[in-house]
Amino acid sequence: MQAVLDFCVIFLTLHTPGVLSLSTHVAIIYPQDPVLRMGSNLTASCWVHPDLGFHASSLFWTLNGQQLPSSLYRVLSPTNLSITLAGLNASRQTSGDNLVCHNHKGHILAGSCLYVGMPPEKPVNLTCWSRNTKDLTCSWAPGGKGETNISTQYKLKYKLRWHDTEKECVDYTHTQPYSCCITEDLHLFTPYEIWVEATNQLGRASSDVITLDILDVVTTDPPSGVTVSRVGQLEDQLSVRWEAPPALKDFLFQAKYQIRYRLEDSQDWKVMDDVGNQTSCRLAGLRPGTVYFVQVRCNPVGIYGSRKAGIWSEWSHPTAASTPHSERLMSGSCDSKSSGDSNSTLRRELKQFFGWVRKHAYGCSSMSMKLYDQWRVLMQKSHKTRNQVGSPRG
Repeated sequence: MQAVLDFCVIFLTLHTPGVLSLSTHVAIIYPQDPVLRMGSNLTASCWVHPDLGFHASSLFWTLNGQQLPSSLYRVLSPTNLSITLAGLNASRQTSGDNLVCHNHKGHILAGSCLYVGMPPEKPVNLTCWSRNTKDLTCSWAPGGKGETNISTQYKLKYKLRWHDTEKECVDYTHTQPYSCCITEDLHLFTPYEIWVEATNQLGRASSDVITLDILDVVTTDPPSGVTVSRVGQLEDQLSVRWEAPPALKDFLFQAKYQIRYRLEDSQDWKVMDDVGNQTSCRLAGLRPGTVYFVQVRCNPVGIYGSRKAGIWSEWSHPTAASTPHSERLMSGSCDSKSSGDSNSTLRRELKQFFGWVRKHAYGCSSMSMKLYDQWRVLMQKSHKTRNQVGSPRG
């Protein structure tokens, strides 16, 4: 904020700021650059040097370029004009509002920056996560309505639970606002106490202290090498394969995975939660001849024996693949009766099919896939038998 204050004083007084004295200034305003709570009243005075020959009654005030009504003025002496502002609103910007004293020709004589806001409230929603145990990033939200309207500093502080020396996070360059990344002197298997302090010229506030072990808040990079391919000519299935996050290959942990997929022309994702720790899965119950987008994410569970669930990684980049077209749906017939029987048979099979999908198709367990494959084999045999029975004998 100091840089902003200096800018306002230099710009408005036309002299290098120093001791406020008429011996070094054409005019001065008091108080200079006050910090006030919203709703406060302010009385400011503009003193002009007697040698200028201006009478106080010829001066006027502006706030952010807008002339203020003379009913707010009071002539205290031939060289002193005051103004009283009641119920001040919050500053329009953190660099302050410009209160300026002018002579009768409109020339700037002196100015002051008004900083009107509120003290910070207790920061909330403090959460932390570690990417591959290599760092610890924490984010939070300002308390209350969030906006103090004046410059407010937030500092993330931490210490080992059984040590008195507190440290301050220094890397606030993270792309997310209200966040900081700790990258040095991290200790595993040791609890940390972490909190946030908010400070401005009207007060300070601290968040609740959270205690955590880095191993309990680990997240990973998304799974790599995600591939999606067809399962032979099965028109309703796709096979998904991926690789575990490489950064954790040397860690002892049990991974959990989730898959989500959507149609090419839809934004509605379907999520499969029961993938488990395997690195492949077959999607069933899909539309024939349709393009699907697929993503995978990872949750590292039980790193070095931690009993807490990890944090889900970001989703992998979308990978696209299409299911084969259904030959049965694409084939035609000139026999209306035969076509009607075929359609009736297809409707029955689809009804059975969707009934099975509701019970089994959204899991990746090997048992579910075996049951589904058995159902498909039975349907194919049933269809073949009907064709043989219905075909004319030689």
